[in-house]
Amino acid sequence: MDRKIPKEVLRREKRRRWIRYGAIILSSAAAVAAIIALLQDSIALKNIQLSTVDQGTIEVSVSASGKVMPAFEETVIAPIESRIMKIHKKAGDSVNVGTPLLQLDLQRIETDYHKMLDELQVRRHRIEQQRIRNSSTLSDMEMQLKVNEMQINKMAVEVVNEKYLDSIGAGTTDKVREVEISYNVALLEQEQARRKFENDRKVADAELRVQELELEIFRKTLSETRRILEDAQIRSPRKAILTYINNQVGARVAQGTEVAILSDLSQFRIDGEIADSYGDRISVGSQSVIKIGSDELTGAVSNVTPLSKNGVIQFTVQLDDPHNQRLRSGLRTDVYVMNAVKEGVMRFDNGPYYNGQGTYELFVLNGRTLEKRKIRLGESNYRHVEVIAGLEPGDRAVVSDMSRYRSKNKLKISK
Repeated sequence: MDRKIPKEVLRREKRRRWIRYGAIILSSAAAVAAIIALLQDSIALKNIQLSTVDQGTIEVSVSASGKVMPAFEETVIAPIESRIMKIHKKAGDSVNVGTPLLQLDLQRIETDYHKMLDELQVRRHRIEQQRIRNSSTLSDMEMQLKVNEMQINKMAVEVVNEKYLDSIGAGTTDKVREVEISYNVALLEQEQARRKFENDRKVADAELRVQELELEIFRKTLSETRRILEDAQIRSPRKAILTYINNQVGARVAQGTEVAILSDLSQFRIDGEIADSYGDRISVGSQSVIKIGSDELTGAVSNVTPLSKNGVIQFTVQLDDPHNQRLRSGLRTDVYVMNAVKEGVMRFDNGPYYNGQGTYELFVLNGRTLEKRKIRLGESNYRHVEVIAGLEPGDRAVVSDMSRYRSKNKLKISK
């Protein structure tokens, strides 16, 4: 016969099962925690980048941001205030010298130009009239001087005759004196007339020169108006690529407004920017390295702006290979400008860990362990960083990003 199991026995058995299950759960949790801890304190060698410390030369550089720009770029501006009537080309088109780009409303300036042409003819005729009047007036005065000269010669003969008559008793002293006075008065009047003739001639010549000068000034104004009228045709000044054009037909454009940009996209330059605190490290002629992805291009600083704008100094790098196929207008680049050379220094690879001279905590390989160590670093270029203290030649330090392990002092190298 089956016997009934006592309740106390059942309770003990149930309690043992719960204890067994709890022990299993706790053991599993402890194992998982141990595995997680083990994983957190170890790192695979393939996941880090190590650099070996050696001795060599560092061409010290400062880093800046750069932008690829066409080596030659020309802006076309509106020479007059007008309205866009028609668009002949669109952005991206290739254009030659003299190719029409867009058409402005030129009715007003054309009317003004034709009025000025008419005024030019009027001014020319006025000068010709003045020249004729001057010539006629001076000719009359010159003829009068010749007539006066003949009369004076006649009076001189009369003086001689009266003196002769007086000497033979046929004349009188009073008559001689009267003739002599008339002769001397005529001489003075002739001298006065001659001086007046010279002065009038000089005045006439001066007035004519003034009118001719005014005509020349007007010609220059007319020439400038003609040039503006020709520029207002908005034609391409060179063979290039049209990278921008104002294509808003009917829009008004003010004088001096940019309406088109022409670029030579066969060669490029680099426009760089750097904080003005590093401005003293950049000068014309400084050798530079431009990084585009994994590619490196070389060049030299060709221009540095003398003034800081918003805490930034701008400069231009002329490339040794301005036709490189990796260059694209508007592409952002990293620019490294060389400013000094240090020889025989300890160095290792540059990386994301470096942001200037100072003390760093980096992981250094020691057998199968990475140990954090304080290291003092100095100058740098885009390839190497100078080691001042904390490392010796042959040491291998981690140069990849280890920010997730900043709280660790040691890491094991896992397989």
